[in-house]
Amino acid sequence: MTSISSASPAFTGKDPHNRLFGPLPDVTAEAGYDEDHPARVGFFTDTSVCIGCKACEVACKEWNTLPMDDSHGTRDVIGLSGMSYDNTGQLGANSWRHVAFIEQVRTVDLPMPTVGRPGDDPRGSVLNAEALTEFDPQTGQSGTDKQVRWLMSSDVCKHCTHAGCLDVCPTGALFRSEFGTVVVQGDICNGCGYCVSACPYGVINRREDDGRVFKCTMCYDRLTDGLMPACATACPTQSIQFGDLDELQARADARLATLKEQGVETARLYGRDEDDGVGGNGAFFLLLDEPEVYGLPPDPVVTTRDLPAMWKAAGKAALMIVGVAATAVFGSRRPR
Repeated sequence: MTSISSASPAFTGKDPHNRLFGPLPDVTAEAGYDEDHPARVGFFTDTSVCIGCKACEVACKEWNTLPMDDSHGTRDVIGLSGMSYDNTGQLGANSWRHVAFIEQVRTVDLPMPTVGRPGDDPRGSVLNAEALTEFDPQTGQSGTDKQVRWLMSSDVCKHCTHAGCLDVCPTGALFRSEFGTVVVQGDICNGCGYCVSACPYGVINRREDDGRVFKCTMCYDRLTDGLMPACATACPTQSIQFGDLDELQARADARLATLKEQGVETARLYGRDEDDGVGGNGAFFLLLDEPEVYGLPPDPVVTTRDLPAMWKAAGKAALMIVGVAATAVFGSRRPR
């Protein structure tokens, strides 16, 4: 029979080194599941093929019956940012998928026709004619010629290998599923909010009306029935890919190599490295720019990483205080 533990390995007694960071070969087994548990699954989001259609956002809201809200998390309000097509704004308790729209503008040198000397070709000459034929007038403005590109990325909970939210939850509302994902049980959450401050990505959040926390469950109810998450099913370009995490990582490595060969030097994988501050993510991304551009922390670290050292230091300090107090008490009892 499968047993479930909501705590980190360090607190179950199965990790003698109090390991709260670094690679974990089998997070599901570490959480207390039997050896025949399913393979760990995850998301690979390839932002280079995201078209910003928001089908994933809609599918997530519909399947999980999430309430409508604006970019500030206010329920039952249709909010338009007025600054971008991104009206969701950020991940929250009511928005478990968020498609970010990043508009980048840079000045470019455009080819300009010149007039030659008398007697030369009356049509004049064109500097960099090849570039001129590729010039799109929609990207130019009077006075200053500019080039615009959109970066789009569907953000989601990272389902960390070392999940700080899971470590600090006092009620067991957060648990590691048999698929290696991190799930919130709303009926057990007491609204303490410890997990909100423990998440290095700022993903998990509370609903203002009842105080409980909510986030992506990777459609745990669909996984138990052998179905893919709703967002991955709805994605028309396969920007969101779902499957066994090992297979997704190999696919991501191959995709990155292809983009590098094509000259996309800014491409990089985010959340793929098992040696990063969270031990790698169950949901990782291929980005076309720095993580900060997408609103992602450049070097996330699980917030509970130093808990063992902190408890050891606190224990030593407590023993020292007890020793000083005992010395003061017994030292004052001098024979007369």
